[in-house]
Amino acid sequence: MGMKLSQFNFDLPKELLAEYPAENRDEARLMVLNRKTQTIEHKLFKDLIDYFDADDVMVLNNTKVFPARLYGNKEKTGARIEVFLLRELNSETRLWDVLVDPARKIRIGNKLYFGDDESLVAEVIDNTTSRGRTLRFLYDGSYQEFRNKLTELGETPLPKYIKREVEPEDAERYQTIFAKEEGAVAAPTAGLHFSKHLLKRLEIKGLNFAEVTLHVGLGTFSPVEVEDLSKHKMDSEEAYIHAPATATINNAIKENRRICAVGTTVMRALESSVSSNHTLNEFSGWTNKFIFPPYDFSIANCMITNFHTPKSTLMMMVSAFAGHDFMKEAYEEAVKEKYKFYSYGDAMLII
Repeated sequence: MGMKLSQFNFDLPKELLAEYPAENRDEARLMVLNRKTQTIEHKLFKDLIDYFDADDVMVLNNTKVFPARLYGNKEKTGARIEVFLLRELNSETRLWDVLVDPARKIRIGNKLYFGDDESLVAEVIDNTTSRGRTLRFLYDGSYQEFRNKLTELGETPLPKYIKREVEPEDAERYQTIFAKEEGAVAAPTAGLHFSKHLLKRLEIKGLNFAEVTLHVGLGTFSPVEVEDLSKHKMDSEEAYIHAPATATINNAIKENRRICAVGTTVMRALESSVSSNHTLNEFSGWTNKFIFPPYDFSIANCMITNFHTPKSTLMMMVSAFAGHDFMKEAYEEAVKEKYKFYSYGDAMLII
């Protein structure tokens, strides 16, 4: 048996959980881990430009977060119910996979009403998990009007660890500046640190950019609950890697450049589509790839990531990439130096 779940536990002081991001995106703190020299440096995120040269590649996840959290009222009782949209199952019949809270009150056949005018209604069609339901939305209008209504009624799906109310600014703060393809219910957080100015500076330095899409699902945050990691089942997430990205990345592999996966989602997408001779293939579909130590990475030789939850699959990937002891040392240092953790927190660059 390889590594065990208990090896990914650590004490994280509550005050290190980031309720707000850095005032300027690119001025979050950056811990730089050099795997070759086994050294740790403390920088600001915008300093990462010093670690890259012309023709190196930054791989970005261009998924866009949609306002997935809705509040409705149950028919008859009027009870307030949170509905978290996970994924659209069928656009014609407007069927969606959702989580409801409190779940015990929501049964098949119940109707939920949304908006002051109750113009959007949903009927519970099926139970999927303890909190999961399939809903059919009823709305008098075209598909585009229906989607606009969801956007209007939904709020930014900030992670549950953030205890404050959602603010209007979160719609922009919890979205990368290169977000294009709508479909994520959580932001690919490593990408949140890039400002327009930093991207411009990287471009002027001659770096190349490749975009992939992985629609982050809530499964990303699910803690692992089995001691034997090989028994953990990942939720599937939708991913796309198109020809321009594979061309840029495969060329960089051939030229021995630095290829940096911006975030665990990018790393997972890349590793889900490796050819037999360790180059990148195009990809379109679903991936449930779970990367934990020991693991041999084929595409990226550098990664940017945030500081993660104890026992999370994200932390396991970082351990596989950085080496477990080195990662533990970095996390201990992060706690000591009061780095901010989680979605709105600080970042780590592993080279």
